Amino acid sequence: MPAAFSPSRRWMIGAAAVGTAAVQFGVARAEAGPIARFTTVKQIQAGDLDVGYVDQGPANGPVVLLLHGWPYDIHSYVDVAPLLTAKGYRVIIPHLRGFGTTRFLSADALRNGQQAAIAQDAIALLDALKIERAIVAGYDWGARTAAILAAVWPERCKALVSVSGYLILDRSTTGAPLPPKAELQWWYQYYFSTARGQAGYAKYTHDFARLIWETASPKWRFDDAVFARSAVALDNPDHVAVSIHNYRWRLGLVEGETKYDALERKLAALPSVTIPTITIEGDANGAPHPEPAAYAKRFTGRYEHRLFTGGVGHNPPQEAPAEFAKAIFDVDRL
Repeated sequence: MPAAFSPSRRWMIGAAAVGTAAVQFGVARAEAGPIARFTTVKQIQAGDLDVGYVDQGPANGPVVLLLHGWPYDIHSYVDVAPLLTAKGYRVIIPHLRGFGTTRFLSADALRNGQQAAIAQDAIALLDALKIERAIVAGYDWGARTAAILAAVWPERCKALVSVSGYLILDRSTTGAPLPPKAELQWWYQYYFSTARGQAGYAKYTHDFARLIWETASPKWRFDDAVFARSAVALDNPDHVAVSIHNYRWRLGLVEGETKYDALERKLAALPSVTIPTITIEGDANGAPHPEPAAYAKRFTGRYEHRLFTGGVGHNPPQEAPAEFAKAIFDVDRL
């Protein structure tokens, strides 16, 4: 049976200690309330991008690469980061392509959202930062990217923490119809396949994102300030194009770039993850996600699955940061 983890239980440090660590490592808390922000976002050219990223903790500490999902941003990890840095980890949190301060170096580049492109971005960032090896962790787009790194570049990954498990896509299978209730959960994927959907997302980006947050995490009671903190990242000039391309590419409606063909062929074979892994699921995840039994066999190394209880939805690092940080500490010891 999977281990159950409730946000009401605390294995890590208390709220006061989190606040102290946040101040020390570049996270500011608003005077009027508990909301925190990353105060320093660095930039570095890596691959096709000028990447905006947070870099916290000791420069010589073991590295943790934290990857966010759609339509969220780096602040999914604003309460996880100080827990990690307080234990001596160096934490790298990039804005994915199409989010925040990350920009394409070429105005002519395809605003490509295919899985191989986003994964290659992560490897390029590690190369640019001269990081040989990292624990990789993520949810949503970030979980897929982290799993790709772990499966294809295991020599660069010490361990993996992945929400909803194994999300690597074999695009040749994505055309198969699902039962109606499952298709209903993917309504926005089909909306994005239309010109009206692209125009609608461009016009109502923030409203759309908030709806996704609410439906994907129906028991998460975030407030306006918490949403607004992340919504700014969706104002990136490439955000709509990258998002639309991602979902259209999944359905086979658009092509990616030929330079990623070899990597996509590897991914279509659904390679196993051999490094130590902890997968996570929230007990109130309202977004489409596979059952743990469906992907357990993809993890052939040391492996554990955890169920986060107490109403945790699609974004566990933000909804249950202490439990998410503990998964990272634990996978480092598997």
